[in-house]
Amino acid sequence: MVECNDKKCPIHGKVSVRGNLFTGVVTSTKPSKTAIIKRTIVKHVPKYERYKKSKSKIYAYNPECINAKEDDIVKVGETRKLSKTKSFVVLAVTGKRKTIKVEEDTFQEKEKKTEEKGRKEPEKEKQAEKKETERKEEKKEEKEEKKPEKENEAKEEKDKQAELK
Repeated sequence: MVECNDKKCPIHGKVSVRGNLFTGVVTSTKPSKTAIIKRTIVKHVPKYERYKKSKSKIYAYNPECINAKEDDIVKVGETRKLSKTKSFVVLAVTGKRKTIKVEEDTFQEKEKKTEEKGRKEPEKEKQAEKKETERKEEKKEEKEEKKPEKENEAKEEKDKQAELK
């Protein structure tokens, strides 16, 4: 770490850290000396006996001596108001999150696989349609075979009734 002459630095300056301490992931460092940090909060909902996840976006002061970058996991502390939107300061970088490119690559691979499956699906659909038509034809044939049997049975019953009369 490089020593800095920044008054708002929690290590080298005179800003005291008090209140909440938490960890989060830096999503952006585009504003100067500011880090936009995303943190997930897990809260218990007693009515449903479940846990609820919520996200919050916090603007924190990013000193030059710490210089947190995107996808860094950072420790953040609450301070006095440093500007209109900033009341937190980055205390330390604790690690690095996996890059988004890996997730995009896996997503693209999944898309390619589904496209390949999509090309094969019309063949499968044709085969399924053939099977359905064959089943329908078999059912029709069975019904036609059963009809004469039923007609014969009906005739026999009529004959029996006629004989009884």
